[in-house]
Amino acid sequence: MKHSGKASKAAGRILLLGFALFAVIGAILKVVGLATGAAAGIAGVPFVGFALFTLYFFRDPEARVPSGAGIVVAPAHGKIDIIDEIEEPKVMGGRCQRVSIFLSVFDVHVQQAPVAGRVTLVEHTPGKFLNAMKAESATENENVLIGFEPTDPKTRRIGVRLLTGLIARRIIPWARVDETVAKGERISLIQFGSRVDLYLPLEAVVAVRLGERAVGGETIMARMG
Repeated sequence: MKHSGKASKAAGRILLLGFALFAVIGAILKVVGLATGAAAGIAGVPFVGFALFTLYFFRDPEARVPSGAGIVVAPAHGKIDIIDEIEEPKVMGGRCQRVSIFLSVFDVHVQQAPVAGRVTLVEHTPGKFLNAMKAESATENENVLIGFEPTDPKTRRIGVRLLTGLIARRIIPWARVDETVAKGERISLIQFGSRVDLYLPLEAVVAVRLGERAVGGETIMARMG
């Protein structure tokens, strides 16, 4: 699938920066006469822990996309903690259903296309970095809104909003306007804890419950028709 391996490359860049920082700190300590073999070994423990966590955080499993007509799959991994109706004018054109997924730092942070179709919008909006567990983060935090014109299921537009959090400070969208995506295809990466909102037409039948854990590209979130 497209964008496979991009999460690993992001992890590699962060590890390289971490290693460079560790080397600079070690050189400074050596210059001032504070670096010893034992000190270097002790100082290396946090870096090893950081490296292991980074590799774990940026894991990117292949989605086992379910087959079947009229299904919308989860755009993210995490806990479903909001199911409601809101106004979303840019993609949905008004009233729609929202299913929100909270991603902790222990969840996979690669996102997937909920439907097959054409990408109609990729819009970045600056904002705050509130804790993603707070409800107001959905309207006040920095975010990227992605719109889809589905071919499977054939329905009116569906939207995904990628939100930053207290720790998550960077959203990397891979999807591009007018690009055609497959259902379950990788579309973005959020670096560290965050939230993802899925916007559905009012006629969609939501197939998940509050408190349920979603698996990106695999969990059936809604059915159409």
